[in-house]
Amino acid sequence: MSELKDRRNKSKIQNPKSKIGCQGWNYDDWITKADGETVFFPRGTKSNEMLAAYAQIFETIEVDSTFYAIPASSTIENWYQKTPADFTFSLKLPQEITHEYGLREPSFPLLDEFCERVLLLEEKLGTVLIQLPPNFEASKENAQAVREFLAELPKKIRFAIEFRAREWLIDWTFEELEKNKVALCLVEGNWIPRELMFEAIRKPTADFSYIRFMGERDLLKFDKIYRPQDANLQMWKEKIEKIKAKDVFVYFSNYYEGHAPASVNKLKGLFGQKTVEASSLENQGSLF
Repeated sequence: MSELKDRRNKSKIQNPKSKIGCQGWNYDDWITKADGETVFFPRGTKSNEMLAAYAQIFETIEVDSTFYAIPASSTIENWYQKTPADFTFSLKLPQEITHEYGLREPSFPLLDEFCERVLLLEEKLGTVLIQLPPNFEASKENAQAVREFLAELPKKIRFAIEFRAREWLIDWTFEELEKNKVALCLVEGNWIPRELMFEAIRKPTADFSYIRFMGERDLLKFDKIYRPQDANLQMWKEKIEKIKAKDVFVYFSNYYEGHAPASVNKLKGLFGQKTVEASSLENQGSLF
């Protein structure tokens, strides 16, 4: 176990500002089959053991489950206890706030409750992602809602906002985000052209950056790379290196290439960061 921690520490020294991880951890396809080659989790890994195993390989995670409900205090405390001291969680804001209320004032009590709850993560809290739906148009009414919502955000938490309509990428938006020190989430996906995402890199609005790698939701299994994106990753790597930020959070979906852990290791390798292979978990014998 100490060898794994040492190797992770060396990785962080080489590129301290980049924290690269997966979107979620609870995937049965990541469990190595009894008679198969190593996938990610050791053979026989149970659902309640996945986070602890994941945290021995990577140092950050984006939590998707918070999009559906505010987690219980006991859940937050469990996450905290199962991960190393240097681990960070980035969490999605609940969809009730972003999709149902559309950031309007009735959602403010929910925002307060969510923020109070996630602060239980203390130093392990990375970023809270405000993910808006594609039909959240750049209208005057929505712009006013965005302005009022951003003003409500507690300053002791880092926030990033993901727009899925290109019309939002205008000077007004960047000015509002900068005023509230909220990062624009950069996304490799189908909603906003990549060129506009790259242009946004030159307009930082916070002292950190948040990047998500998505993909077509047409894959049925997540046990290996099915559609390599090496050229795309190299292009993003060159752009990420130009980001002027204290921290850069990067998270991969399984749908990007087919197996998020492998995508994470690819990008870490491009940055010259040392990677820890999943076989290290198998070689430890019983991890738990």
